[in-house]
Amino acid sequence: MTDREQDGVAAQWDTSFDATARIVDDDSNADERQVEAALRPKRLDDFPGQVRVRDQLGLVLTAAKGRGTPPDHILLSGPPGLGKTTLAMIVAGELEQPIRITSGPAIQHAGDLASVLSSLAEGEVLFLDEIHRMSRSAEEMLYLAMEDFRVDIIVGKGPGATAIPLELPPFTVVGATTRAGLLPAPLRDRFGFTGHLDYYEAGDLVTILHRSARLLGLDADEDGIAEIASRSRGTPRIANRLLRRVRDWAQVHGESRVTHPAAQQALELFDVDARGLDRLDRAVLDALCRRFGGGPVGLSTLAVAVGEEPDTVETVAEPYLVREGFMVRTPRGRAASALAWDHLGLAVPLDAPGLWSATLPLDEPTGGRFGT
Repeated sequence: MTDREQDGVAAQWDTSFDATARIVDDDSNADERQVEAALRPKRLDDFPGQVRVRDQLGLVLTAAKGRGTPPDHILLSGPPGLGKTTLAMIVAGELEQPIRITSGPAIQHAGDLASVLSSLAEGEVLFLDEIHRMSRSAEEMLYLAMEDFRVDIIVGKGPGATAIPLELPPFTVVGATTRAGLLPAPLRDRFGFTGHLDYYEAGDLVTILHRSARLLGLDADEDGIAEIASRSRGTPRIANRLLRRVRDWAQVHGESRVTHPAAQQALELFDVDARGLDRLDRAVLDALCRRFGGGPVGLSTLAVAVGEEPDTVETVAEPYLVREGFMVRTPRGRAASALAWDHLGLAVPLDAPGLWSATLPLDEPTGGRFGT
């Protein structure tokens, strides 16, 4: 593997911010990544959850194997930590083909992509993580390579430049993105199969955690596993990380089994509460409610209040808070919902967003509690 390709593989772990203080986001440690890789399922039948995507992908792969040809290019989208990289590796495993791993940020020039494409073997799987972050020139080269299995190498400059066509063996691109809307339409249209991964149900996370505990040689009871699953934000990566931290707590405290009390005490130590909120999440809600009266307040002002960069608040804390209904985005800024006030143990203002739906019983007639 060339130095450039090695850089491309390494770049898939790059992040745009430092979140090492957050147990729900920390994947900066090399040992942690190795453990996570060991917990990845290797076959589609072992992949829990995402039933619709798994069945659709299984059909595509089985049909391609029956024809003896590489499958259509595959695009996987969804939030971080839901299994896009794992599915890409499963695709290669099911096809019994090698996989080449790189990422969009590592491919900033067409030449970078050309060097990767020209070294692919027939049937090989090329995994492009964060594909929406590729440069425009590389995207245009990828269009031609995906459709016609050919790239044009430009030799020379100016009027004397010559395009030399280079034929490529058939291969399969598996692209992964957390922001599918940023993909240009010509690139998106060249993927024959698109699968969107959603957050996992608690039952699927329990299945994942039981499997991970077995692979780690960890004895855990049902209640302990369920407690970890309930605090994992619907994300397998976070669930496995919390499981390892609970294992560490049990080991240090002489516990031979992960129980419900052990899981509770360990996760409280690591600042992960019963709703999966961590220190930064609660700091954002606390600032919204206590300092700004529930908002609305601008993102920059909110970031200063919690001592973080605006990008960190917007990309790390806000998505989960909005999805779970703790925060509301308005044209005037961010506002705390009734659920946020209640979660912090504060009196809920009458004008808090979501107050009606959060407090009104289903069988209470209109105007019964707060008047008309």
